[in-house]
Amino acid sequence: MFAAENLRDWLGHNVIDCEGNKIGILEAVYVDTISDEPSFVTVKVGMISRHRLAFVPVVGATVSPNAVRVQYPKKVVHGAPAIDTDGELTATAEPEVFAYYNLDYGSRSERRLARR
Repeated sequence: MFAAENLRDWLGHNVIDCEGNKIGILEAVYVDTISDEPSFVTVKVGMISRHRLAFVPVVGATVSPNAVRVQYPKKVVHGAPAIDTDGELTATAEPEVFAYYNLDYGSRSERRLARR
């Protein structure tokens, strides 16, 4: 496993949890609006007719030839804030994503995440 440097290169690949369980497919990368560094990814999860995109922090993510490994268990990711597969993250929902993973959202008035 190697540190995940350019996650956009891994779109469409499997995402696995810290124990090697498949979570879903990497769908998008969300960057911090100040640093332009990857902050979260969305993972396509769910059943065939009920897919959604769950948010997962990229801190500590690594890559192998066939997958991106995140530092959170599958069960945690499946309970994470999510959007519809054709939806978008609203400004009012951003703090919920950070809070779910006990990450500091801060008090900036601007958006923290942008899809790249």
